[in-house]
This record gives sequence, structure tokens and C-alpha cells, in this order.
Amino acid sequence: MAIQIKRLITVLFLGFIFSFQIHSQDTEKKKPLSEILSALEQRFNIQFNYAEDLVSNVKVIGPSQSFSLEEVLNYLKEKTNFIFQLTDDNTVLVITKAADFDLQELSEIIVSGYIVKGINKLSNGSFEIDVSDFDILPGLIDTDVLHAVQAFSGIQSINETVSNINIRGGSHDQNLILWDDIKMYQSGHFFGLISMFNPQITERVSLTKNGSATEFTDGVSGTISMQTEKEVNDTFKGNVGINFIDANGFVDIPISDKSSLQVAARKSISDFTETPTYNNFFERISQDTEVENNAMSIINSDKAFDFYDASLRWIYKINNKEELRVNFINVANELMFNENTSMGSVEDSRQSSLSQNSIAGAIAYSKIWNTKWQTTLEAYETDYKLKSINANVLESQRFLQENKVSETSLKLKTNYKINDQLQLQNGYHFVETQITNLDDVDIPRFRLLVSEVVRTHGVFSQLSYKSKDRNTTIITGLRYNYIDKFSKHLLEPRISFSHKFLDHFSVEALGEFKNQNTSQVVNFQNDFLGIEKRRWQLSNNDDIPVIQSRQGSIGLSFNKNGWLINADGYYKKVKGITTQSQGFQNQYEFERTSGFNEVRGLDFIIRKQLEKFNSWLSYSYMNSDYSFKDLAESRFPSNFNIRHAITFGTNYTSEKLKLSAGLNWNSGRPTTRPIEDNAILNDDINFEATNSSELQDYLRVDVSALYNFNLSSKATANLGLSIWNLLDRENIVNNFYRINDGEIVEIRQRSLGITPNVVFRVNF
Repeated sequence: MAIQIKRLITVLFLGFIFSFQIHSQDTEKKKPLSEILSALEQRFNIQFNYAEDLVSNVKVIGPSQSFSLEEVLNYLKEKTNFIFQLTDDNTVLVITKAADFDLQELSEIIVSGYIVKGINKLSNGSFEIDVSDFDILPGLIDTDVLHAVQAFSGIQSINETVSNINIRGGSHDQNLILWDDIKMYQSGHFFGLISMFNPQITERVSLTKNGSATEFTDGVSGTISMQTEKEVNDTFKGNVGINFIDANGFVDIPISDKSSLQVAARKSISDFTETPTYNNFFERISQDTEVENNAMSIINSDKAFDFYDASLRWIYKINNKEELRVNFINVANELMFNENTSMGSVEDSRQSSLSQNSIAGAIAYSKIWNTKWQTTLEAYETDYKLKSINANVLESQRFLQENKVSETSLKLKTNYKINDQLQLQNGYHFVETQITNLDDVDIPRFRLLVSEVVRTHGVFSQLSYKSKDRNTTIITGLRYNYIDKFSKHLLEPRISFSHKFLDHFSVEALGEFKNQNTSQVVNFQNDFLGIEKRRWQLSNNDDIPVIQSRQGSIGLSFNKNGWLINADGYYKKVKGITTQSQGFQNQYEFERTSGFNEVRGLDFIIRKQLEKFNSWLSYSYMNSDYSFKDLAESRFPSNFNIRHAITFGTNYTSEKLKLSAGLNWNSGRPTTRPIEDNAILNDDINFEATNSSELQDYLRVDVSALYNFNLSSKATANLGLSIWNLLDRENIVNNFYRINDGEIVEIRQRSLGITPNVVFRVNF
């Protein structure tokens, strides 16, 4: 470990010195174009509308303060490869010159600062989070991607974790989570309390609730796609930081004028110290598990938790037409503790452990053949492993459990630019997924190993249209999937339509069919020590069907003078879900059957920007029901049916200081209680109608602050403070019932209490 740290320091030091030598005084005067556009927005009270990817690596010398707006736009046109077109509503469209081949033109921003600065709504119906231009959200001082997406209406976490994100009433396994187009089967550190994706290397995040592009499969409820920087950087930069959870570092190293390398790493600081934040996190994940509770004669000791992640991105511009990109990510969580017992004068101790690992790599090659044709070839391998060793010290028994996922993907895409308004994308996608489950007991000897493989072939086509006035966008296409193991054919149409009218209004309609072959299930609540009890499984087209969804939505927006009002109504039906995948802990806990989930809802947001202040209020209404024809109750509310949810937040942003505060409230998740006057019947709990009750309302207030200052002419620093659950309210996020000595016992799982965090980061 010491050698690795020394190597990292050496790389940082050499790169830092090198950066001074390779840049002249003229380069230092250049600023990122995004910063210049942001300053011009304030100066002229205008709004620039552009695709963030287009300007992310562009630097120019800022225009003179004496220039008029027309002179500024002409100056920027000369210094960049863009056209700056001023519309009647004081919006400036930033468009690539016709000679350049770009897919990006058709997915431009229609609402910037949708919630806060850096969160934008795109014309294709998706949302993006520009991490490099991101403001601040309540309770967050680092841009934790999977916490940030929960700021959108219609997205909650049923138990306050990033490993249980529910998009419009869907379970977490129904989310397609991509990191540089690699599918990830793990999403969190600390078994879900923070995201495992390092925000220092994550440049941009795309969130799609509906109307997905045809190149994507899986994720019947939504897609969260993270991207690293796409351009070769010519400037060495990096940062090192520490907070109450981990220490982290990031470097962006220019190798040549054609190639650059990015490396990021994080590691928990629990080896050195245990902060209040760490202790709160540990108590949260160990509630009602074997880590916290064991038989009375057993004492748990030497509890330890550790995590780390490392990620890499290398880009090589072979020439003006060809590019090669390589990505790699490695993530690990590990929990260990000893179970101790004394029988007379004999003492015995055994170690139990739980580990969760993901490792993945990808390579992508793209070539621009001419001004109309481009092809991209992408391949990845992603592997996930969950392993637990449960030591029963009283019985001298060891129970080993493993859940492994290994997936290989190959995708070929062709893009044809018919004209400035029309683009056509076609492609082929092959996916092979293998999932292995192991249960192994040493005394008495028992071993069950099940390994299954499913291969899917997909062909997709998509036509994109943008009107000449850039007010109308239509993206429509069809995906065909063939699952060879089941000889199953699936047709999946997709559509995204948006139209701007009367200058300040826009209407949007989205629709999609989707499917997926994987799901997370719970066999027994004490599997994997009860910490991460969900395991991945493959569909078998029988009692575990292929999951299929149909979804449609329509929305209306108004955007003028800093005001944004947006409302979306939607309908979603997901067929092929199983009771195992929905986390029942009532009378249906051990049932094994399949059915469907039907969701109707409304997402609403109102936002006002006023100089340095920004405030927003969002509301979500959802009615989500299950239908399982083989259960005693064929239709009842779903386990993720949060009927009402409200978020209110406000920000203040100046050049040096960012402040944010917010409130999250929802009506409480559904629960099934025992019948009061007849709680036990035939030695079993006699439950009321399924999910006919609700837990208490959930309420959480968060605050955060971030201060930026200069350390030198070449280095800046950030000092931040956040407090999660400022009021220290005890929120119950889950409950279930058990019989103990003839009495009903209610077990309640609590959310995080008041949890502070502090960050200090140096950028160079």
C-alpha cells in the first residue's frame, strides 16, 4: 500500500511539473468556452442552448468587455467551430458548422438549469447532469451521481440507498446502469449508502425515464448512463481530496497531442480512523442482520468494513477520422467480523465475511468515413461477484454463498447523416450473460451449484429529425431482439417527440417497449448475512419469465424569465415480474409466482431562478399496483407505491460560495400489518389485506455548503460541509413481523440519523 501511494505521489508530482513546462503564457489566458458562455448569460441576460459535449474541451480567449452582444457572437464564431444564432426569446443556439459530422446536434438542450445549474433537459426527452458545471444539491458536497438523480420527480429510493433506486415505481434491478456504455450489476459502496462511481472521473450523466434510444436494451424502468470525458485533453490536471468516508485522487495526463489518460481512485479511511459519518453508515447497514444481532451466547467483535474503487479511461485519436477508447473499472466492498462464544472454559471464535466486487473493461473504436457516414464498434466484459461466509460458531458450521454475473457484449453502430435535419442509425448488438449461484455447507455436507447462460441478438434502427427552426425533434425507431435459448422474438418500437411553440411553451411525447433477462431476487432474508440479500438470476421463460415493459408519457413545459413549470403524465406496465424480485416480507414472503406491475402517475416541477438564487418545488403522484393471478389477492398496491412525494430546495451561488438547503417528504411506503384482534392464526401471523397500510410519513431536511478559494496561481481548493437529516428525524424505511415465544414482534429498520460530512479538495 505504501509503495502504491508513493507511486501515485510521484505521478502527480511529475505531471504537475510537466504541466508548467508545456504551456505558454498565451494558453494560460484561454478559458473554457462553457465558463465564457456562463458569464455572457449573466452579462447580457441571455441563455445559450448547446450540447455540453460540443464545448466541453474548447478553450478560447474571452471577448472584450466593450463588445456588444452582436460583436461577441461574431467573435466567438471566428474563434470556434460553432455558429451562434440569436432567437426572439433571447436564446442563443450554439450549432456546429455544417462541415462537421456530429450526432450531437439532434440532442441539444431545451432547458438549462432544469433543477440547478448543470442539470439540463434535452430535446430527446432525457436529462443530463454535467458534473464539470454542476452546482450543489442539499446534503451533497461531492456529486454523488446516484444520489443526484433522486432530485428528479418520479425517482425515489424506497430505503434511502443508491442500491434501491425506484424509477416510477420500478424495482432497482429494472434500471439499466451504464458506465461508459458498460452495464454494471453493482451500484453502491457501503452496500448502497453511497455511489460506487467516482465523480472525479465521471464527466456527464444521462437519465432516461422513457423513450430510450433503440441501441439500448434492458432497463425496463429507466436508464442511468455515466460518461467520462470524450475528448483528448492537452492540459495536465488533477485533484486530491478527503472526506469523512474516503480519500480520493484523480489525474488527467496528456500523453501526446493525440492521446490522454485519466485515472481515478478512492479508498475508505476506516483503516486509519472511524468518523461519526462512518459509524452512522456502519450502524445503518448492519441493522437487524447477523452483524448486529446474534444468539445470546455469541458475541460479535472486530467488526471492520473497507471499500475502494479504481477507474481508468484512455483515448487515442489515431487521426482526424479515427478514435480508440479504452475503459476499466474495479470496485470492492468487504465486511468482516468475528463470532465468539464461551462454553465452560473453552472459547471459540470464527470469522464471518461478506464481499462485493465488480470489475469491467471496454474498448471502442469509431471512424468517420466522410461527412455523412460514421461507424462505431464497442465491446465490453463486465463481472460481478457477491460472496459471503457465514460462520456458525455454536454448530462449528460454515455456510458459503456466491452470486456471480459474467457478461460479454459486442455492438456495431452505423450513423448516416442524410441532411442537416435527418440522421439514420442502424446497428447490431450481441449480449451473452452467465449467472452462477452457489450454496455450500460443510457440516452436514451440502453443495448446490447452478449456472445458466442466455444469449441475445439485437438489431436496431432509428431515424432522427430536427426541423430547420430547431423547434421540433422527432426520434423514432425499432429494435428486434432474438433470445436463442428460448427461440423468442421481441419487437420494441421507441419514440421521442418534442415541439416548442409560442416561444416559451414545449410539448413532449415519449413511448417505448423494452425487455430484460435478469432480475434480483431474495430467496431468504438471512442470505448473505442479511446485508445484501438480493442475488441476480436469469429468466428461464417459465416460472421466471422474460420481463417486458410498455410505457408512454406526455408532458408540457413553460420556460420564461427564470421560471420553469413542467408536468408529465405517464402510464407503465411491466410484465414478467416475480414475487421473489419484489422483496415481500409478509404472507407472500415464500411464494413463487409471476405477474405484472401497472403504474400511473404524474411528475411536476416548478423552478425559479433569480440572480444568484435558485429555488424549486417538485411533486410526484403515483398509483402502482401488482397483479398476481396465483395469489389469494390477485391485485393490490405494489411494495414501491409511494403515493405522494414532495421535494423543495433552494440554492445560493456566488463566485466563491455555494449554499443549498432542501426538504424531502413522502407519504411512506406500503406495509402489511397483522390483524389487531386476531394477530396469530394456526401458529402463523394473520395479516390484513396486503399493503393496505402505510408507514409513517418520511421527512428529511438536508443542508450543504461549498467554499472555493485559491491556494496559488496554479491551484485551487474546495472546502465543503453537508448535513444529512439535519433535524435527526427517525424515519422508518421498512418494517416486518415475526413470531417470538407466541408473541408478535415488529422489526423496524431506520434511516440514517443526523449525519455530517466534510470535504477538502485541492485542484491543480
